[in-house]
Amino acid sequence: MHMTQRDGALDLLKWLALLSMVLDHLRYVGYSVDILYVPGRLAFPWFCLAMAANLSRARSQAVGGQWRYLGWLLLFSAVSEIPYRMFIPDPDTLNVMPTLALGLLVARGWQDRTLQARLFAAGALLLSALFSEHLMFGLFGVLLPLAMLWVIKRPWYFSLLPGLVCLAANQWEVLYQAARFGNTAAGLGIAACLIAPLLGLVLLRHAKHLKPPPMRRWAYALYPLHFLLLLLVRHIAA
Repeated sequence: MHMTQRDGALDLLKWLALLSMVLDHLRYVGYSVDILYVPGRLAFPWFCLAMAANLSRARSQAVGGQWRYLGWLLLFSAVSEIPYRMFIPDPDTLNVMPTLALGLLVARGWQDRTLQARLFAAGALLLSALFSEHLMFGLFGVLLPLAMLWVIKRPWYFSLLPGLVCLAANQWEVLYQAARFGNTAAGLGIAACLIAPLLGLVLLRHAKHLKPPPMRRWAYALYPLHFLLLLLVRHIAA
């Protein structure tokens, strides 16, 4: 039986991305902790890098595995929307899962040269362009997994490309204007966007000897559950 060795660095990257996301969302619990915006900028690019790493490792995997991956993202896109809207005040986008699902289709279309994969990728790009304002991180967020996949096996300095895509996905104009007026969180947020892919790539390449708890499919449920837990914390703290 062929056994695939567990990648400890990839599991660690996923745990750190989850931690960064929770820290970011602590800003909505009710305390003035805007500085948590900075580590929060690491979460989405690290989730995209984890997706790229999975795609890169599974290049020769049966297509069915990729459809299951997409199916889980779509399932938890729907499951997470109500907890997301309960916790985030007046959200103007969907939760992050639809962005990741569309990003998966785009990245897979670049990786897989079959007509079917290319058509799905083109459709995902079209939907992202038409409904960019309704997607968390917009069109550039959908392109970020592809940018990560493109650089994942290239020299470290190529990480500047996904860093720029990440910055564009985080409304760089707003961050730049805020940084010009002396907003520390905005300035540090710009830096975090630019270096997040590099930090993630360094971790993937040099932390393979570590063995954190494996993050398997059950981890999808942590996304909607963390909204409910933080909502409970906000009610207790009120």
